Amino acid sequence: MAFSGFGRDALSFFAGLEADNSKAYWTANVSTFEQSVRNPMRALVGEVDESFRPLVVFRPHRDVRFAKDKSPYKTHIGAVGELEGGSIVYVQLSSRGLMAACGYYMMATDQLERYRAAVGDDRTGPGLESAIKEVTKAKLTVSHGGGEPLKTAPRGYPRDHPRIRLLQWKGVIGSREFGAPSWLFGAGAIKQVEQAWEATAPLSRWLDAHVGPSMLVPDELRERHSS
Repeated sequence: MAFSGFGRDALSFFAGLEADNSKAYWTANVSTFEQSVRNPMRALVGEVDESFRPLVVFRPHRDVRFAKDKSPYKTHIGAVGELEGGSIVYVQLSSRGLMAACGYYMMATDQLERYRAAVGDDRTGPGLESAIKEVTKAKLTVSHGGGEPLKTAPRGYPRDHPRIRLLQWKGVIGSREFGAPSWLFGAGAIKQVEQAWEATAPLSRWLDAHVGPSMLVPDELRERHSS
């Protein structure tokens, strides 16, 4: 189906799920999820520019096997894709609205080693600082991604390094929180997501040039959690 926007009841569906994360709520509202949330998300990721494809839409069920929180359902829907150079593009819808992001969310061990070497080097590290400034000027937020930053310097780096904050990061992500403007419920949402991803290009170029894809994490691990 062609993308024509998310359903008007998409955000209220997630608000309800946050309040009642139960099978009973899910069963009673699953048709809203399918029609207003999942089908539009699948249509959106199928129609974004070819340079961002393919993306996979994550499953709505949480993996609770090793989690203290046994809530069965995710309170958002997300889709992810990997660009040619290694950067990840991501789009998410929740009760707070739409969000788009691009970068390296949580680096694998080999990526982190390359990242820190490049950040620590005075020939390449300033380039990341410049990229972050450029992306921030485009009204995106640059953050450390999914892993909590180190509280001290990584092994082998001085605590007074001029880029110590970046050396402590385990991911680098440029993101834009859109909220729920009127275009969220129309076809124009695609362009907004694409523009946010495009605005992260300075960051992605630096990361792809100096970090690149991990050789340790097979694609199958990501695909297990997608539908």
